[in-house]
Amino acid sequence: MAQNYIMRSMKFEGALMVNVCDEELVGKRLVEGRLSITIDGRYFNGEVVNEQAAVRMLKSCDIANLVGQRIISKAVKENLADPRAVRFIDGVPFLMIYKFSA
Repeated sequence: MAQNYIMRSMKFEGALMVNVCDEELVGKRLVEGRLSITIDGRYFNGEVVNEQAAVRMLKSCDIANLVGQRIISKAVKENLADPRAVRFIDGVPFLMIYKFSA
C-alpha cells in the first residue's frame, strides 16, 4: 500500500516554501518534557501527494519544513539535506531546509 504525504506550498517573502509531513502524523500530539506539539492539518493544509510529487516539490522549493521519517529519509536520500540537521521531538523527526544561492 502506497503511503502519501500531506503538503502545503506558499510564497513566503518571495520564496517558495513547502510544508510536508508523513500523512499518518496529521493530528498526532507529541510531548517531550514541557514541550507539546500537535501536527496540525491546518498548517500542512491537506493536499495529499504521492512520493514523486513530494520529492519534485522539495527539489524546486526554496524553503521546506518537513515532519516524519519517510519524507525526511527521502530528502536525505536525494541529497537535499544533511542527516545531522534532523531534530527529534518525542521520537518524530523534524527538518528545515533553506536553499541559498550566491
